[in-house]
Amino acid sequence: MIERGAEVPMTRQAQQLGLSRSSVDHIPQTLPARDLALIRRMGIAALFRRPRGSVSARGTAIYRYLLAGLGIAQPHQVWAAQIIFLAMANSFLYLAAIIDDARRQVLAFRLSNTMSVALGVEALEQVLERFGRPELFNTDQGARFTSDEWPKVLKDDGGATSMEGKGRLVGNLVVMRLWRNFKYETAYLHACTNGT
Repeated sequence: MIERGAEVPMTRQAQQLGLSRSSVDHIPQTLPARDLALIRRMGIAALFRRPRGSVSARGTAIYRYLLAGLGIAQPHQVWAAQIIFLAMANSFLYLAAIIDDARRQVLAFRLSNTMSVALGVEALEQVLERFGRPELFNTDQGARFTSDEWPKVLKDDGGATSMEGKGRLVGNLVVMRLWRNFKYETAYLHACTNGT
């Protein structure tokens, strides 16, 4: 659009396009790969508020990770649950979802302005009532999933329960990919100001 060295001055070209002159003149510079590696190694990153969400509840049961080497081939074989936060101007919204790993389909979700155990339990009860119990249910070791209420609902229905180890993301890869897509394609593009 902007032609450097054209007969029409850059100031006039920018004016006709409705752009500021400073944005036209600016040529972005990229850092060399060596500098980027040094920044990462030093742990330099943007600062922003983050809630403390993945802290296990004290004195509760942590279940073994059962997905290692398991081939997920049929629907309702493995379900995964995850809770994420969505940053708003002055607070957070929390979104819980239960997903079928084989079909990569969200079976139930709940949105709340508080990160309570009830957020995940309501979604869990809805999905169990609608679809029954999967062969295996996988979560992380966050306080919502290690609380007394969450395992009680799962034990009442029978079946195996699995939990990720600390810092392990690959087991819940399907649900983590869902959150990544949701955040980058929706939440970050359309900043939410309220729960609606």
